Amino acid sequence: MSTLTIYSETDASQPLWHSQDAEAIREQLNAAGVRFERWEANQPLGDEPTPETVLTAYQHEIEKLVAEKNYQSWDVISMRASHPEKAALREKFLSEHTHGEDEVRFFVEGAGLFCLHLNGKVYQVLCEKNDLISVPAGTPHWFDMGSQPNFTAIRIFDNPEGWVAKFTGDPIADTYPRID
Repeated sequence: MSTLTIYSETDASQPLWHSQDAEAIREQLNAAGVRFERWEANQPLGDEPTPETVLTAYQHEIEKLVAEKNYQSWDVISMRASHPEKAALREKFLSEHTHGEDEVRFFVEGAGLFCLHLNGKVYQVLCEKNDLISVPAGTPHWFDMGSQPNFTAIRIFDNPEGWVAKFTGDPIADTYPRID
C-alpha cells in the first residue's frame, strides 16, 4: 500500500505525519509541489509484460502528461533481485541528488521508496503499483529500491538523454529509514 511519512530534516526518529490514504498523500505532496496520482491500465498486462505491452497499456496517460508538460521521451525499467548489479545500483540511487528536469516515475508493479528533502522536511513516499510521482526539477532526493528489488516503472523525461543526476554531497540520506 502506498505510504507517505514526513519527518523533520533534523530528526529521523519521530515522524511528523504518516498515512496510507492515497488522497491524503496526494494532498500533502501537492502542497509541497510534488505531483502524485494513481493510474489504471486500459488493458491486462499479464504475468511478465514486455516494455511494449506496458507502454501500450498506459499510452493514454503518457500522452496526457506529454501534452501538459511537453516531455520528450519515456521508457520502461525493470529491476529484479536477480540483477547482478543490484547492490551497486541501489547504492548509487541512495545518495541525495537533484536533476535539472522533473523525475517522473510510474510504478507498473512492485515498489520503491522516494525520499524528498524539501521545506525543512524529509518526505518518504513508498510508491507501489499504479502510483505516479513527479519530483520537481532541482528537488534534493534519493531513491531506495531495496536489497531485493522487484519493480517495473515507466520513466518519463524532459531530456532525451534521460536520467542525469547532480549529487549534493549531503549525507542526510544515511540517517533516514530505508525500504528494508
